[in-house]
Amino acid sequence: MNRFEGGGSREAKIRYLDGDYQILAPGSYVTCAMTGTTIPVDELRYWSVARQEAYIDASASLEADKRAGILPNQKRA
Repeated sequence: MNRFEGGGSREAKIRYLDGDYQILAPGSYVTCAMTGTTIPVDELRYWSVARQEAYIDASASLEADKRAGILPNQKRA
């Protein structure tokens, strides 16, 4: 889905999967779990399957892992 396919300016509901995601309810954006920044769905690149959260960038994803007790180079569950 891209920003021209409907969903307006509301938040999408997404199920985050390994390497992909499934849109449960259409929308034009999701919200970064760490920063609160809106992320256009077509620009979504970082998320956690375990926590079902989206992140604006790799740095926010790393900070979320640290907060969850997952250190860099540590195997994720």
